[in-house]
Amino acid sequence: MKGQVAIVTGGSRGIGKAIAMALAKKSVKVVVVGTKQETTSQTAKELSNLGTDSIAIAADVSNSADVKNIFDSTIKEFGKVDILINNAGITKDALIIRMKDEEWDRVIDVNLKGTFLCCREAIKLMIKQKYGRIINISSIVGFMGNIGQANYSASKAAIAGLTKTLAKEYANRGITVNAVAPGFITTDMTETIPENIKTEMLRSIPMGRFGVPEDIANVVVFLASPEASYITGQILHVNGGMYM
Repeated sequence: MKGQVAIVTGGSRGIGKAIAMALAKKSVKVVVVGTKQETTSQTAKELSNLGTDSIAIAADVSNSADVKNIFDSTIKEFGKVDILINNAGITKDALIIRMKDEEWDRVIDVNLKGTFLCCREAIKLMIKQKYGRIINISSIVGFMGNIGQANYSASKAAIAGLTKTLAKEYANRGITVNAVAPGFITTDMTETIPENIKTEMLRSIPMGRFGVPEDIANVVVFLASPEASYITGQILHVNGGMYM
């Protein structure tokens, strides 16, 4: 994988940062995309300290102009895109009778539309080079559902359908498209969950522990590697047995 170029959205912290770090350790050049320039640049600096080339781009993945700029800037800097990791995602939780239109729209825009926009730009480039690896980050709640997360679970379920469709459309162009569905992973996003709910969730995990970002990163790096060349259209569940 040395010398390949990867774009990681939501790459400045949590699961995205772990993925970016894991790719950098494989000598992959990484474009870190985040909403805040300061934290995104800090992550890119950490990756550069590992000995790989890395740049930071602040962008809103739900904005098509921002997404085009991500890919234009990547081509200008590195000349190609081999790997796309669609990890950017947000939550705006509420029971559906209390969920505001803007809460529904924003989560769908970032999580689903953002994935669509990035895939569209990446595939344009990957078709020309007859090679590409796209890994979308779904979620266990897209398959199990979760109280208060109608918008989030809908977006993550839709990512699974999008993944399978793109895999069928571009398998004959040397492009694989897969998704990873994390279970409960300890990140900044999950730190806000009340302790009593965490305890209850832990009881439903056969392995008896929560996952860490590196658990997801390891699977993503495998799917992005040449070793996974015959895997496409798959949703890999990484959840300690919480959902089978």
